[in-house]
Amino acid sequence: MAKKAAKKKTAKKKVTKKTARKSTASLDRVQDNAHEIWLAGLGAFSMAQEEGVNLVRRGGKLINERTGKVISESSKLFERLIAEGRKIEGKGRKFAEDAVGRAEGAVGGVRSDVESRVGKAREQARTNWDKLEKVFEERVARALSSLGVPTSDEIQELNKRVAELNKRVRELTEAQKAAKPAPKAAPKAAAKPAAKSETAAS
Repeated sequence: MAKKAAKKKTAKKKVTKKTARKSTASLDRVQDNAHEIWLAGLGAFSMAQEEGVNLVRRGGKLINERTGKVISESSKLFERLIAEGRKIEGKGRKFAEDAVGRAEGAVGGVRSDVESRVGKAREQARTNWDKLEKVFEERVARALSSLGVPTSDEIQELNKRVAELNKRVRELTEAQKAAKPAPKAAPKAAAKPAAKSETAAS
């Protein structure tokens, strides 16, 4: 058994050496493959970077071209929108003017109707007021007359008569003054006995 065990140990050592050689070779291959993969990744990154730069440059040019076109097109579109807006504004203005004209016509008809009705009502009120005033004046005049108060017409007539009378009195006074000479002063002695006779008579 000792031989068997020694054989087994020797066999194990041989297998281990073979496995170790195979492992080292496999490990070298894996490392080589991993390194190649790393290099491929770096190459891809470098190519992608170059492509990105080129793409950005082409994109910038394209953007500049497109921006110019967009600005040009938007300017044309804006001009067209302004023209359309003017057309719509004209139509809207015409429509509004027509509507206002129709409304003014309707309002004018209503206004004239209302004004004529108001005029008739005002005239009727004025007539009624005049009648009422006349009736009131007549009643007040009758009441004042029954109390013996003269009317304004009677007072005016009296004023005229008083003015006439005053005028006649002045005329008569002036006529008397002109017709009579001024009386002479009488002697004082003669005037005194007359005064005594008056006192004696009393």
